[in-house]
Amino acid sequence: MHGRSRGGLTTKIHALVDAEGRPLRIELTAEQAGDAPIATRLLEAVVPGATVLADKAYDTDGIRAFLSDGGAWPNIPPRSTRKATFSFSRWVYRQRNLIERFFNRLKQMRGIATRYDRRADNFLEAIKLAAVRIWINAK
Repeated sequence: MHGRSRGGLTTKIHALVDAEGRPLRIELTAEQAGDAPIATRLLEAVVPGATVLADKAYDTDGIRAFLSDGGAWPNIPPRSTRKATFSFSRWVYRQRNLIERFFNRLKQMRGIATRYDRRADNFLEAIKLAAVRIWINAK
C-alpha cells in the first residue's frame, strides 16, 4: 500500500501477516526503494517450518536463502527473467490473499488511506494502532 503526501506518493508499507491475516511485522520505506532490501527485517519473525507466500518482487536468491536457512519454505513465483527453477505451488499461493485483505482493512481506515500524517514515524504509528485494532477484532 502506498501513502500520499503533498509531494505525491512517498512511502510504501511492507507487512508480514500470519495464517489468519493478522499483522506480525510492519515496515515503511521510501516509494522508490525496492521491496527486497526490507524483506530480511520482515522475515526475521518467520518460524522454522513455515511457508512464506510473497509476490514476484521478493524473488531473489538472498531472500530464498534466508528463508531456507531459517527452515522456512519460500513459495514465491519466479520472475520472468529468472533462469533457475524452484518448486512453486499455485494452489498454496492462493492463500496470499490474506495480505491483500490486511491492506484492504487498512484502507478502510480513513486516516491511513488518505495519509493525514505528514511525518513517516507518525504514519507508521497510526498503521500500528490500526494493526492492534485488527488483532483485537480477530476471531
